[in-house]
Amino acid sequence: MAAGGGGRNVPVGTAERGPHDGMRRDGDPYWSRPESRVWTVMLLLGTCLLYCARVTVPICAVALSSYFDWDKKQSGVVLSSFFWGYCLTQIIGGHISDQIGGEKVLLLSASAWGFLTVLTPVLTHITPAHLVFMTSSRFLMGLLQGVYFPSLASLLSQRVRESERAFTYSTVGTGSQFGTLVIGGAGSLLLDWYGWESVFYFSGLLTLLWVYCTCKYLLSEKELIIPIDYLTRGLSISKQTKVPWKQLFRKAPIWAVIIAQLSTASTFFTLLSWLPTFFKETFPESKGWVFNVVPWLVAIPTSLFSGFLSDHLISQGYKTITIRKFMQVIGSGVSSLFALCLGQTSSFCRAIVFASASVGLQTFNHSGISVNVQDLAPSCAGLLFGVANTGGALLGVICVYLAGYLIETTGSWISVFNLVAAVNSIGLCVFLLFGEAQRVDTDSAYVDL
Repeated sequence: MAAGGGGRNVPVGTAERGPHDGMRRDGDPYWSRPESRVWTVMLLLGTCLLYCARVTVPICAVALSSYFDWDKKQSGVVLSSFFWGYCLTQIIGGHISDQIGGEKVLLLSASAWGFLTVLTPVLTHITPAHLVFMTSSRFLMGLLQGVYFPSLASLLSQRVRESERAFTYSTVGTGSQFGTLVIGGAGSLLLDWYGWESVFYFSGLLTLLWVYCTCKYLLSEKELIIPIDYLTRGLSISKQTKVPWKQLFRKAPIWAVIIAQLSTASTFFTLLSWLPTFFKETFPESKGWVFNVVPWLVAIPTSLFSGFLSDHLISQGYKTITIRKFMQVIGSGVSSLFALCLGQTSSFCRAIVFASASVGLQTFNHSGISVNVQDLAPSCAGLLFGVANTGGALLGVICVYLAGYLIETTGSWISVFNLVAAVNSIGLCVFLLFGEAQRVDTDSAYVDL
């Protein structure tokens, strides 16, 4: 096992699996259908727990602000600090995943963020500098979670067939909505019953349980040793591999998908961070379990439907890029219209409908740009997704903080939803003009730089 994949871009899991997991057959880089089902379920749960941990602070934002006497700008600093860390590990996480297997990187990061989430309430009460510590904690959480989606993109590009990618990615992607739903429902109840600390304990302990089950039932002991070996030699990996940087970044479709991903990621982060506060302040008599649950509950079937529809249309003979762009029009364009409506309504029921439509339709991005990265460069999809998500995280920092600044200075939420629509529109227009679905990472494109 020590020699497996050293410096080579090998498909994930080419090493022989243990007899207990019944994984792959020799020579076949793709999961069989039973394997795919098991991994899809586990990755869906992993994505769910990723968001459970990520959304703990937004869910508890009002309680934390009251407990520690923070104003909107200070809350914006805490909320946006996650994205500073998030942007720093995207590229390296995707690159290492392309080399050693995304599932290993996912488990290492999940172990770390699970422990961090559990320890956060304890350490927050110990330190007198609450704002500094919580900001640092969120920054570290961003570092640890930044590798997740690039690793996921790398794993699925190497192990899932192109004709099944949209549905698989959309299914796994529903974990983000399901996780927000779980923490929105259970977290709101725990917050009311036991205080904000219980939300962190709940999320962190479930993450550690998921890591244990995945390691025990899907990976052998030898495979769990490999990531440590590679991480200690991370620089040598970079030196031994040939990545067609110049060739790839001269391609307009690469920049199109990066800019589109940058836009959609940043606006999603903005809504994720501020929607709970929007409902709490605009409709103070409303119940947290309603507005923290319903939009994300709607997003689960819409994500699954988008993946099914995308794969079905492609199987019927429609061009891949046509379907990717169609999905993106819904995910970025139509969803932005409902976000704009959200800022104009004074009715709680209509606000729930608009928020549900906006968040739900955003999941069509899973069958648009998220899969387009794998269309363009499956051999280095993790790295490219990391580049795109890095940009999204950087812009997310700006948008999340800017949203807090706009609310504090104008006293109106309309400007926040206008910001979301404007950023989405820019990314959508670029992708419609320059997006493609043909591979650009063919062997002829590789040069030793």
